[in-house]
Amino acid sequence: MQSLSAHQLHERCAAMAPLLLDVREDWEVALAAIRPPGAALRHIRMGEIAERFTELPAGQPIVCLCHHGVRSLQVAAFLEQRGFEQVFNLSGGIDAWACQVDPSVARY
Repeated sequence: MQSLSAHQLHERCAAMAPLLLDVREDWEVALAAIRPPGAALRHIRMGEIAERFTELPAGQPIVCLCHHGVRSLQVAAFLEQRGFEQVFNLSGGIDAWACQVDPSVARY
């Protein structure tokens, strides 16, 4: 698994055309969300990943994100163990995105 900084995701998103997998809780997504150009968005809470990972496209790059990058790191490792080859973790999570790329995204 690879890690991407907020800046790297912002710069590469259109070329990568990743699935952005948000593993946060529903209330967190309602509070703050990102919409990088070129990314498809999917919200599956971390607690549901084991039951729902088969819904994810195996051939598309997947960038996992959460609040600070800890939960998403665990989900990315889980997906790699299940055979997903193009899995990335957003280092620093949505908080890093809000600080480094888009200050209009709410911080919590």
